[in-house]
Amino acid sequence: MSETVAIIDYGSGNLRSAEKAFARAAADAGLSLQVVVTSEADAVRIADRVVLPGVGAFGDCAKGLRALDGMEDALNDAVTHQAKPFFGICVGMQLMAAKGYEHGIHDGLGWLDGNVRALAPADRAMKIPHMGWNTLALADQGRRHPVASVLQADDHAYFVHSYQMELADEDALMGTTDYGGPVTAIVGRDTMIGTQFHPEKSQAVGLKLITAFLEWRP
Repeated sequence: MSETVAIIDYGSGNLRSAEKAFARAAADAGLSLQVVVTSEADAVRIADRVVLPGVGAFGDCAKGLRALDGMEDALNDAVTHQAKPFFGICVGMQLMAAKGYEHGIHDGLGWLDGNVRALAPADRAMKIPHMGWNTLALADQGRRHPVASVLQADDHAYFVHSYQMELADEDALMGTTDYGGPVTAIVGRDTMIGTQFHPEKSQAVGLKLITAFLEWRP
């Protein structure tokens, strides 16, 4: 039976590259599924898997998501009540937190116990935003996670961000990268996973991770 993967369109940009990456990963793995880009709450409710991308400021993305009629309720129903696999990308991952502190204080979805704050590298000469390829390091939880565990110690991923998630719940930390100190790179809980980096821009490493998500049966 074919599955549906819903990529939520809430005006955050970068949708087509995400759509192409998920469709390619599915095709390469021989998976029978349909990738749809949608701004309709009902489409999210009936989807088998949900992807929330995100580019831009936390507050703008939160506002855009909540401007879609019924979308926040549909997300909560699909992910927290129906326990459907969920993948948050960049700001889509950050929105899993309780609050974001970018140009004010903004409510997130509250799925993870943590907040999103400005990057503050120990070396003040390091440029913000953090942009480019960085090595990933898995935490113990990540090495045990069905999706994150496909990553290897020397894998690199592509980052573009000025803010990071600071987790109060260390069990939700799946992986980090180093940018003047440890930076949250992968988070997860229950049927949710999120990456600060862009898997759709991370070439073979990103496709490997997307494939693991599409094959995940939590």
